[in-house]
Amino acid sequence: MQDTPIPEQNRLKFFPIMMYAIVMGMSGLTIMYQKAALWLAFPSLIGTALMGITTFLFLIVSTVYVTKFLRYPMAVKNEFAHPVRINFFAAVSISMLMLAIIYKEPYPSISAAFWYPATALHFYLTMHTIAFWINHNQELSHSNPAWFIPIVGNVLVPVAGVGFAPQGLLMYFFSSGIFFWMILFAILLNRIIFHHQLVVKFMPTMFILIAPPAVGFIAYIKMFESFDVFADILFNLAVFFTLLIGFMYKNFVKIKFFISWWAFVFPLAAMAIASMLMHHHSHDTFTLVFSYIMIAVTTLIIAIVIYQTLLHMQKGEICIQE
Repeated sequence: MQDTPIPEQNRLKFFPIMMYAIVMGMSGLTIMYQKAALWLAFPSLIGTALMGITTFLFLIVSTVYVTKFLRYPMAVKNEFAHPVRINFFAAVSISMLMLAIIYKEPYPSISAAFWYPATALHFYLTMHTIAFWINHNQELSHSNPAWFIPIVGNVLVPVAGVGFAPQGLLMYFFSSGIFFWMILFAILLNRIIFHHQLVVKFMPTMFILIAPPAVGFIAYIKMFESFDVFADILFNLAVFFTLLIGFMYKNFVKIKFFISWWAFVFPLAAMAIASMLMHHHSHDTFTLVFSYIMIAVTTLIIAIVIYQTLLHMQKGEICIQE
């Protein structure tokens, strides 16, 4: 017996804020191929094509979500008050920050048009999210690596912000991001080791553990244009978490598809970019080989995720009530 199809207007009501994870993933892929063209002589056409596709996806997702807000404001309000989904609202500003990075070299004016409102929005969302955590009792079961999303965004601000804002302002975002990364990691490690395991649909968010040190390394090099011990520590922590996730691959291979699968992509792309940047500074053989491996793995993973997303959209299993 076939399931009764869900009316299109209801699909709009259930269109989740997590859909911005698709933009984050595609943005990471775009930047990865832009840097591969710059440092590893990859064809520049790949990055250029992905830039157009990613921008289009951002406009589509934003248009649909704004339409949802206009038609179903209470549904959006409920998401914004949800202890888990509230963290994904920062994916909006992160998507804009990543678009600012994508356009930084070829079109600085477009990059600035994304960076300034994204920075202001992310500042608000970070403050609101942390205030939400403080003002509302949080269940330990609600904690998951998605809590890093508002924090990673702070570290991401300086990557595109060099030249748009004074060093002091960029250092503010970098410092707050690094500080809360360490605190939240301790909380999450306590939850994962001593309490119930993550819900299956949030297992892909484990990949987000890679992002803070990887993006932190990129931001640090961007701001100070020098490689030192702290930069080396950040890079090696990113490598450690990447190897750990790889070691735990059996935890992910049989997971049922959820939109949270897109959490696989952005951290892997960030690691690939960090590896290429590291090779650019160190000219080390390991980082060169690791860069190619990460590019190949990221491309393969995103191909699988895109296929599964399209397949489940065709089946009508996306944007349904949970």
